[in-house]
Amino acid sequence: MEIGVILPSIGMQRAQGLDLPTAARHAEDAGLDGVWHGDHLATGTPSLDCAVALAAAAAATERIGIGASVFIPAIRPLVWAAKQIASLQHVSGGRLILGVGSGGGPAQWAAAGVPYDRRGTRTETALELLPALLAGDRVRLPDEPGRPEVELAPAVAPPPIWVGNASSVAIRRAARLGDAWFPSLVPPAEIAAGAERLAGLAAEHGRPVPVIATGVAGALGSRPGVPTREQIATGISGAYGRPIEEVMSLPITGDPHEAAERLAAYRDAGARHIVMGISGGDWRHQCDLLAETRSLLR
Repeated sequence: MEIGVILPSIGMQRAQGLDLPTAARHAEDAGLDGVWHGDHLATGTPSLDCAVALAAAAAATERIGIGASVFIPAIRPLVWAAKQIASLQHVSGGRLILGVGSGGGPAQWAAAGVPYDRRGTRTETALELLPALLAGDRVRLPDEPGRPEVELAPAVAPPPIWVGNASSVAIRRAARLGDAWFPSLVPPAEIAAGAERLAGLAAEHGRPVPVIATGVAGALGSRPGVPTREQIATGISGAYGRPIEEVMSLPITGDPHEAAERLAAYRDAGARHIVMGISGGDWRHQCDLLAETRSLLR
C-alpha cells in the first residue's frame, strides 16, 4: 500500500512557518509516496491554483509522486486543462498522478462561467479526450464553439487518471475510462462493495480492473493541538452536510500502530493507495508519524 499526504493549506503554512516546497521536500525525505493538492476556484477559503502548487512541489522534489486531489477539468476549456496537465507532467519528470472529479458547488461553476448542469457531460468528454490530447494527437473539441481541432506540444506520456468520488457514476467512469477509482471519506465496507462493482463493469468494457485509491482524514499522536476523532468528525459533518453518526468512524487517529490497523482495513477491502489529509497538529511531525505508519503496513 502506498501512502501520500495532502499538502498543507495556506492557513497551516502561515501558522507553522511552512511553504509548499519545504513541505513537499519533508514528505519526500520522510519516505511518503506522494504529495497532493486540491483544485478550488472560488470557495471563500484561501487556496492556491492546483497546477501552480503542484509545479512548486515538483520543482522541490525528485522522487515523490505529484498528485491532484482532484483536478476539475470541466471548469476550464478542455485544451487549457490539457496544457496544464501536460506542463505538470513535463516539469515533474513524469511523476504526475491526475485525480479527476466534477465536484465543487454551483458557485464555483458559476465563477468559471460553466453551467452547473453540464459538469457531467464535460467531465466525460475530458476523460475521453485527455489521453489523446496529452499524447500530441490531433483532437477535435466537441464542446467548444466551432468544434476546432487542436494538436498540443510537447507531447507527454499521459499520467495515471484516478476518477474521484464514491458515487455509482464515478465507479462507471472509472471502469470505462480511468486507471483508478478514487473515493474519499468512506468506510472500508463501501470500498469493498465498490471494488466488486468496479470489477464487473471493467469486465463488461473489456478493460483491466482499475486500481483503488481512497482519501482519508485524520491526525496522529497525542501532542497538544492534535484534534480528537470527534473534533475531526464534526468538521467533516459540517463541511459535507453528512450526519455526525455517519462520519464518526472515518477519522484516522491514534499512534502509528493504531493508524496502521485502521488503514489495513482499507487495504483488505481492496485499496492500494491512501491519500491522507492532515486535520491538525504540527504538519511535519504528522508526516513523520504517517511515514512510520506506512512502514508498519509494509
